[in-house]
Amino acid sequence: MRNNGWKDKTGTLTQNQMKIHETFFESLADQKLTDDKASQLLEECIAMDTSANLDLSNPEKAKTVGSPTEGAVLLWLNDFGIDYRTIREKTEIVDRIPFTTKNKYMATVVKSKVADGNILYVIGAPDIIMSYCKLTETDKAKYETKLTEYQDKAMRTLGFAYLPVADGQEVFDNGKLGISNLQMLGVVAISDPIRPEVPGAIRECLNAGISVKIVTGDAPGTAKEIGRQLGLWTENDTDANILLGQDIAEMTDEQLSAIIADVKIISRARPTDKERVVKVLKTMGNVAAVTGDGTNDAPALNAADVGLSMGDGTAVAKEASDMTILDNSFSTIANAVMWGRSLYKNIQRFIMFQMTINVAACLIVLVGAFLGTESPLTVTQMLWVNLIMDTFAALALASLPPSKSVMKDKPRKVTDPIISKQMAGRIFGIGGLFFVILLGLLLWFQHSDIDLLSEISFVFGQFAELTPKELSLFFTIFVMLQFWNMFNAKAFMTGKSAFAGLLSCKWFLIIALVIFFGQILIVEVGGQMFNVCHLELLDWLIIIGATSVVLWIGEIVRLIKK
Repeated sequence: MRNNGWKDKTGTLTQNQMKIHETFFESLADQKLTDDKASQLLEECIAMDTSANLDLSNPEKAKTVGSPTEGAVLLWLNDFGIDYRTIREKTEIVDRIPFTTKNKYMATVVKSKVADGNILYVIGAPDIIMSYCKLTETDKAKYETKLTEYQDKAMRTLGFAYLPVADGQEVFDNGKLGISNLQMLGVVAISDPIRPEVPGAIRECLNAGISVKIVTGDAPGTAKEIGRQLGLWTENDTDANILLGQDIAEMTDEQLSAIIADVKIISRARPTDKERVVKVLKTMGNVAAVTGDGTNDAPALNAADVGLSMGDGTAVAKEASDMTILDNSFSTIANAVMWGRSLYKNIQRFIMFQMTINVAACLIVLVGAFLGTESPLTVTQMLWVNLIMDTFAALALASLPPSKSVMKDKPRKVTDPIISKQMAGRIFGIGGLFFVILLGLLLWFQHSDIDLLSEISFVFGQFAELTPKELSLFFTIFVMLQFWNMFNAKAFMTGKSAFAGLLSCKWFLIIALVIFFGQILIVEVGGQMFNVCHLELLDWLIIIGATSVVLWIGEIVRLIKK
């Protein structure tokens, strides 16, 4: 199964700071607004056929309120000292079609102050606008050349057109333009730079087995250039890797599912296209994550396994999503994946460590009962073992910092058990080995008289009860085996030494020291409460050195595998 990230472009991959980079108005000299009629028509078109506003509270830095694309053309007017608010106040709106992602244009009929009568103004996707305009082949070729030039530079484009209309003339038909032969005013190129941190984040996601797809309302050329700058679209990609929203509408779900895995970009997409593609991906067994910031993104956000709304998005988008990205950046998504995978591995490490102790402890108690020996671990000792196992170890292993190396792993299936085959092998293998070692020690202690580990004897006598000294030795050996195995659990699935990055694991070190010195404190002052007695310094050194072999064997195995 593959994880799929479905990304809306604006604001997530780009800086969402749109400004007009270049203009192409054949009627404007040097592309500057003057007092002539053509300039006045364009000013009225921009002011009346946009719904965005500017925050002019700071005269030195105007800010867009509403659509960033519309805000860009209002900022352009503002740069020429033209106040769009004055035009709006003086001009009456007769009728309007608001912008929709389906139409990809906004159309407004106004009682014009520039011309004597009503005028229809249209702003939107240039290719759509041009289809309603009366253009000669020469003029059409000029505009298409300019649009290709802009789109090849990953710029968003807007077209402007107008048409004088008579009073009472039917202009709209079922929410669409019902007339043609409009007069083209021109086009503008709007730049929105790529966020500098995004290409690296995209690369991390691709290496992690996450299929990233860009869905945007932009033209194919613009979308491809954005993909190229991000490192998503390469020289080896062809038309098989890009779709138009119109293409999706004409396909059945079966046809779409057959090609969607190879698609990297969907341009001229509509909200219904996003939602449908998400559902198709999910039926194919993928986990789909979707980002979006607008009301139109809500269906796709709601349909996705993980819906990610933007911090400056609409309330509807945030309500439909599972979480909100406050800084709007794709790199935050990549960081979230890294943290999520790291946390999952930390949980696996703790479970493996915990289950290894359980296997060893349960087998010792169970076999001991069959052999007729008393349990070598008292109730209070088991409480300390459980405290190590359930609390301290959980904190130590859960506090391990996230690692970039997890982004090289491939996604796991949602049906995969949290205890993998590798973990199960380690649990029963190491747990069984500990059991054999501890059982051997138990039988040895019960058939020998052990007072000092430095003066041990291999002369076996008759069965005898465990002395407090032998119980203390057995209890300490059991805990120290788990202590060193906790370091092996830290290195599990990393392929690195247990000492790699150890100094940066602050809480792991603190908890390891608490366990180590806590064991010494319990044995030395626990007395009757823990059924233990004092151990000589040499005993401590022998136990620490002998049990540390568990770690050194783990280090040798990891070194050989590396």
